[in-house]
Amino acid sequence: MTLAQETEMSDAEIDRFLGEHETGVLSLARSEEPYAIPISYGYDDENRQFYLRLVSRPESKKREFLGSSPDAHIVVYDEADGGETYWSVVASGTLNDIAPDELSVEQIKQYGNARRPLFEIWGAEKDDLDIQLYEFVPTELSGRRTDVERE
Repeated sequence: MTLAQETEMSDAEIDRFLGEHETGVLSLARSEEPYAIPISYGYDDENRQFYLRLVSRPESKKREFLGSSPDAHIVVYDEADGGETYWSVVASGTLNDIAPDELSVEQIKQYGNARRPLFEIWGAEKDDLDIQLYEFVPTELSGRRTDVERE
């Protein structure tokens, strides 16, 4: 029999976890249609917000979703001790695009913390790719730690 104990993470634990990680899943939804993609991010623990650099092609579903002001969620998770401990943080909020000429020095530093996209994986000319900067401001941010005891 497997027993699991779940514990809510404190705000400080959530901020530390998000600051130590740099990848997660961005989920977008509009009407009845969901869409999820892996992302890298920078996290500002003082303002509790994410910074994303997203790459898309003109005909991509990603670009279609991003252009429609969808509901957005970010999930970041990890495990340790051979699957005995799991952490997950879920953020719900607003994804706002930022024009490069409107960037502040503080924002530029945060984007520097996000892994740069590898253009080589796209199989398209760089000129055909849309590289857009986003700020994700969570309206809800929660985290859990789950410890599993296996017999």
